[in-house]
Parts: sequence; C-alpha cells; structure tokens
Amino acid sequence: MTCILTFLNWIILIGTSIFLLGLSLSSFKEKEIRAGVISLFFFILNTAFWGWFLAASARFQTLNILIIFMLCLFAFVSLMKFFPGRSQKRDPSKAEQYDERDNMFARNNLKNHPELMEKYYAMHPEKKSTDLQIHQKPEFGAKEQIYHDVYTAPCYNAAFEYLERSIPLSMGKKAEKKISIDPVQFCRTIKEFAKFYGACDVGFLHLKPHHFYSYKGRHASGWGNRPDQTDKTAVVIVIPMRVEMIKKSPTSSVLQESAQKYVEAAKISNILAGYIRNFGYQARAHNDANYDVLCVPLAVESGLGELGRMGIFMHRNHGPCVRLAIVTTDLELPDSPIPEPLHMENFCKICKKCADNCPSGSITHGDEPSSRNLRHWSIHQEKCFSYWKTIGSDCGLCICVCPYTKPDILIHKFVRLYISRNFLNQKIALFMDDLLYGRHKKIAKTNPDKIFKY
Repeated sequence: MTCILTFLNWIILIGTSIFLLGLSLSSFKEKEIRAGVISLFFFILNTAFWGWFLAASARFQTLNILIIFMLCLFAFVSLMKFFPGRSQKRDPSKAEQYDERDNMFARNNLKNHPELMEKYYAMHPEKKSTDLQIHQKPEFGAKEQIYHDVYTAPCYNAAFEYLERSIPLSMGKKAEKKISIDPVQFCRTIKEFAKFYGACDVGFLHLKPHHFYSYKGRHASGWGNRPDQTDKTAVVIVIPMRVEMIKKSPTSSVLQESAQKYVEAAKISNILAGYIRNFGYQARAHNDANYDVLCVPLAVESGLGELGRMGIFMHRNHGPCVRLAIVTTDLELPDSPIPEPLHMENFCKICKKCADNCPSGSITHGDEPSSRNLRHWSIHQEKCFSYWKTIGSDCGLCICVCPYTKPDILIHKFVRLYISRNFLNQKIALFMDDLLYGRHKKIAKTNPDKIFKY
C-alpha cells in the first residue's frame, strides 16, 4: 500500500506542479503579475504539501488515502458534462430584421445630414433628445477627449479614411464565364486562403432573411434603401486582436488595435470576394462601415463561437478579442459543421465581470433580454457610444476583463476545455479568474507610454 501511495503522490505532485508552474510562467510572460505571483505561491505550497506526504505517508496513510480519493472524485466530476436548467436554443426563424438606421454610428452621422435627421426623428421622436446630446460630444480624434494623443490620433483617423476609400473594392464585376467547382474543395481553399492572409477562423452559412439589415443607414448614399438580399451563402471571417493591446483598455491603444484589425478584415474580405468573382460568381465583401448583413448572428450560427453577455461574438479560441468580416455570394456552399458547444453563454450567465466593469453601465446584470422577436444579449448602445466619444476610444473594457480574453496557448486551452464540461467547473474557474486576475480593473487616467504593441 505504501508503494502505491508513494507512486500516486508522485503522479499528483508532478501533474499539479507542471500546471501551476506553467500557469505562473505564462502569466509573467503575459505581464499578468498578480496571476504570476499567486500561481507561483500555489506552486510552492503544492510542492511542499505533497513533498511532506512523500516523506510522511506511512504515518498519515489514512489522511493520504482520503485526500487522493477526494482528488480522484474531483477529477471525475470535472470530466462530466452537466448543465442543469440550460436555456433553450435560440430560434431565429421568426426574428425581425434589424434596421441599420437605428445603429448608433448611423444615428451619430445624422448631424451631418439635416434632411435625413428630420426624416429619422419623425419616425423615432423618442430617440431625438438622447442623440442630440451625443451629437454635441467631440468626434474621435478631438483634443478634448480623455485619451487624445496628438501624435497617434491621426493614425486611426487615417486608417478609417482608408477604409472609407476602400468601400468600392468590396464589390466588382464577376468573370463572364463560370468555372465549375467542387464545393467542398472550394470551401477548403477559401479557409486556407483567408488564413494565409491573416484570419484565424472561417465559417460558411446559408443566408436567411434575419441575417440582412432591413434598411441601409450608415451612409447618406443609399440611406433608407433595402439591401440586396439575393446572395445565398455567407463566408464568415474571424480576425484575432492582440490581447496585450486590448489589456490596455480603455486607452487609445484599443482604438489603434481595433482600427488595424478592421483594415486587416477589409483586406482579407475584399480580396476573398474578388477571388470568388474570378470563378464567375457574384461576391460582395462586408467590412467596417460597409455592411448589408449582421456579422454577429452569422458568426454564431456558423458554429465559430457563441454570443456573450456584452452582446458581441465570442470565438471558441480567442473569446471576444476578435473582429469580423463577411463575404456573401450567390454561389451555394455547404454549411460548416456545428461543433460541440463550449457553453460560453452559460458561463456568461454567472460571470457578469463585463457588466461589473462597464464604466457606462451599458451591460445588463440580468437575464438575457428579448428584442426583434428573438432572445439575445445586447447592450445599451446610447450609453456605450456616448462614453466612447467622451474618452476618444472604443473602450473595450468588457473585452479586456472577460475571462476568455487570454492568449490561445496550451494552459488557456486547457482551462477553456475545463469550463466547457459542467456548471461546477465554471463556478470554480470564475473564482480562480477573480483571484488571479482581479474582479475589477482599474481604469487608467492617461494613455500608456507606448501606445502601439507589435
């Protein structure tokens, strides 16, 4: 019996030590000093505890057996997949289309077009007072904003100017002659192609009416028009953001990273749309300020991730730390297979860290609300956008504090897998995330010394 206990003690000591030491080293590398110090302390404590058992197991054999039994039971329970009272799957079949004119970016742009402003507030007088207050706030890049930086502000302005000028590239004339393709091989090539240009994931989904905006509203040109809804397939493109940049939220670093990834998303989607058109099929890229479709529902329904409490897409490997682009085409391609859920939405129900840290109070602490005849998380966009214009950044605190916003390395892959098994694991993981990384993030008063990270 003593030999067996000694063997088991060594196995537990080595396994737990590797995990804790790996967590500590990765935390220091990620500049998460608090997590690094605490996990290093646990590593030392764990080594001392099991070292003591190795030295004194003969005298405390009963206690040793009891602790090993409890650990084995804990490991067994951790592997079980169990989510009692899980919410029913969303049914988007009866969802109403979203009017792009109701989006805060579209409503903010109305101040430049008095005739459109008059039309919109005739339809929505209840929004006028709030919007006029937001219109009075400085635009991005203004020196009055909290995180304005005289040297770097023109960088993201130039990026968004480039995106504006690149809109014509999203559409084009298809080749006159159609080339016969193997849909499966074509999808495989598109995935490889998109990842070669910088995407981290790609999905395919048949388009349905609720994926399209009901009316255009982002630009004065075409405002109030119905978008073309004849395309049959959506190609969803996921672009990862740098975690180390998002961790500097809500400073200007977040806006710089966001702008850079929108440029990447436009590049990949525009080139991919051109690639499809070369085969004789219609294709249209949808990227920043140039959408006919809603990116988040397409990304969720294509199986690439889930919808988070903060109302944005949560990728399976990168959490909310991503940007999206879409290419729609009249070519029919097979839907992506839907993988086993990671139950991220279940975790969002108990976590609420994004809601606790949101400086504008835009994220609900309550249950998942319903709108447009569909149950889905969403934010108070007026409060959120107003705060953006105050600070001169797109904030990103909700993304920053999310437990899923971690580098896609082995230690965090293991934790994501652990979280996906059952509700007990999720409660333990949330407790540990709060312990290691803190429940509340202190908001920086100024930009970091180095805004860019590359």
